[in-house]
Amino acid sequence: MKIAKKLFQTVCLAALFLSAGFLLYHMVYLPMENKKLVAELKGNFPEPEAPGASGSEKKDQPAGRKCPVAAVDLVSLQEQYPDVQGWLTIPDTGIDYPVLQSEQENGEFYLKRNYKKEYDINGSLFLQADCKVSESRNLIIYGHNMNSGAMFGNLDLYAGEDYYNAHRFAYLQTEDGIQEYKIVTVLKADRNLFPFQQKLPDVVAVQEYLKVAKRREVFETGDDYLKCIYDKVLTLVTCSYEWSGARNIVLAVPVSGAVWSQKCS
Repeated sequence: MKIAKKLFQTVCLAALFLSAGFLLYHMVYLPMENKKLVAELKGNFPEPEAPGASGSEKKDQPAGRKCPVAAVDLVSLQEQYPDVQGWLTIPDTGIDYPVLQSEQENGEFYLKRNYKKEYDINGSLFLQADCKVSESRNLIIYGHNMNSGAMFGNLDLYAGEDYYNAHRFAYLQTEDGIQEYKIVTVLKADRNLFPFQQKLPDVVAVQEYLKVAKRREVFETGDDYLKCIYDKVLTLVTCSYEWSGARNIVLAVPVSGAVWSQKCS
């Protein structure tokens, strides 16, 4: 009897250690490795220096403002990793990642792969397969809702009004430069409640998209943005778990005149 009891305790202890090891591996080690990989990528492709320009002499700064985020050398980055379509940064949220895009036949290719196309449980931020960064009026970016906070793991924090108010601006660098976006509303919905995957053919459709989102927002964010005309919208999407198919959705509109060239720091 004592032997059986001791064996049971040993098995329970081993299971406990295995579970702890599994959690540490997935919650600590893998996110750290992913963060290290992304930091390495950004470090390997720093913003190209403008010929003969010092930090105080660089041009292309909207209204004399310095770009709030560091740029990457997107041209060189795309030469090595052609699936990179841009770089998304939301200051102080942990969101600072390349945005990948695969072919339409395999639109979720980067769901569990990094920019090197290697398996990575964290996956990558990726653009909806039918979006074109320079043309589409609805730029839809997906990312995993990781418990560690990696990728879009902190996007659900926008459901809190204080967090929303403290993190209102996002910066998307594409081949056209770095566009500043203002986050204007937050939703918890599925594709039936709010068809976020839709294409928006014109500015009228963009305004209607924002109006429909407004009716489903998780808290009142004000409606000043509905009084303006926008030619595009940025839609950030990750999983939510209130019901099957639920999504955390954050919408942002471009800030007029706030587009920096790649040489912006």
